[in-house]
Amino acid sequence: MAYISQKGYDELVAKLQHMESVDRPAASAAIAEARDKGDLSENAEYDAAKEWQGKLETEIAMLKKTIMEAKIIDTKQMDTSIVQILSTVELRNVKTKQQMKYTIVSATEADLRAGKLSVETPIAKGLLGKKVGEIAEVKVPAGTIQLEVVSIKFE
Repeated sequence: MAYISQKGYDELVAKLQHMESVDRPAASAAIAEARDKGDLSENAEYDAAKEWQGKLETEIAMLKKTIMEAKIIDTKQMDTSIVQILSTVELRNVKTKQQMKYTIVSATEADLRAGKLSVETPIAKGLLGKKVGEIAEVKVPAGTIQLEVVSIKFE
């Protein structure tokens, strides 16, 4: 089960709809076009199109499963005094003084470029349960870093 926000759920549903209504027909069309080019035993385009279709169908099935098992959380009713899933946390690296901001999300919503950090990462695990002003010691591949919780909110 994945705990996600309503916005995250809506994004997953939109992605699924796009895959089913746009990508799936495109994959079928690519297979048909490659099939029309002749001998299938030596047709690299056909093989590539079939492989794309297989990967697409697997991704669609996984996305459907995620959507069915998703538990939508109402962030308006959550406690903002501690870091938890769906918290947006402003942090400061104690050593470098670098500021950063992450929203802790389920693995299915994770997108580091968008500042969405999977709850399964070492940083998120180290932050869970912390309060503003507390310092999390997080083990990362480069060693241990200390992150101070500057603020906690839900967006």
